[in-house]
Amino acid sequence: MKPAVTYELLHIDKNSGARRGVVHTPHGDIQTPVFMPVGTQATVKSMTPEELKEIGTQIILSNTYHLYLRPGQDIVKEAGGLHKFMNWDKPILTDSGGFQVFSLGPLRTITEEGVEFKSHLDGSRHFFSPESVMKTEEDLGADIIMAFDECVEYPASYEYTKQSMERTTRWAKRCKEAHTTENQALFGIIQGGFYEDLREKSAKDLIELDLPGYAIGGISVGEPKEEFLKMLYYTAPLMPENKPRYLMGVGTPDYLIEAAIAGIDMCDCVLPTRIARNGTALTWNGKVVVRNATYERDWRTFRSRV
Repeated sequence: MKPAVTYELLHIDKNSGARRGVVHTPHGDIQTPVFMPVGTQATVKSMTPEELKEIGTQIILSNTYHLYLRPGQDIVKEAGGLHKFMNWDKPILTDSGGFQVFSLGPLRTITEEGVEFKSHLDGSRHFFSPESVMKTEEDLGADIIMAFDECVEYPASYEYTKQSMERTTRWAKRCKEAHTTENQALFGIIQGGFYEDLREKSAKDLIELDLPGYAIGGISVGEPKEEFLKMLYYTAPLMPENKPRYLMGVGTPDYLIEAAIAGIDMCDCVLPTRIARNGTALTWNGKVVVRNATYERDWRTFRSRV
């Protein structure tokens, strides 16, 4: 049976590793490299699906953790899945909630079985395991779903990072065993913090699972830029050439360009829409803060300034 999601490599720059490709999904093709706007709770804030299509959006990311808490996976499933729930007929990716659970800090407890956490909304207790996350993501119905992983803070000791990376691999195996929906593609997440040997081990072990795509997780978590670049350029070549490569949580223009040069196919971040809602646009000439007094009587069109 043909996989739900496949990657077609169109061109690769042999000097840098930058590449062009197409990700084929049940809801359409994605030309890569691609940036994915984040619709955390099944909507890209302040934008309609029609506006997203108008600017050329090919794929949207939604968040498993937030949708699990509100409105709940049952509601989304009853509505016909995320595509119908959010009136979006193009591809969708859901992350596993691993980063959001990591962000809860003292509100969560990690064990081999999974993660117990308190809701940031009302303090109620919940539990995520690889199996339960797969069930939630299958109910949501995205084209690409992410394995449940543990994202380690920066800095973290070698020993803890090693334990966390090995646990992430075991969780990925459990996700693969629990995943049953044929029209969804399960991607694995390479972890290992800022230790090259751990990144290499994580990539090797996950590639052995023969998943349809792979992501780099656990960077762009507060480390200096030179550390980010070092780990990005070390890890990207470890990923299969014939499958999609996804760098999680990256959205500033300089990081996006670095990712593309490194051979990454997919990136996502809340940053562009978040700063836009607060009156800032990213342009080739730098940031434009439209709320600044200098623009109060500036009647030029925005397009002419960028």
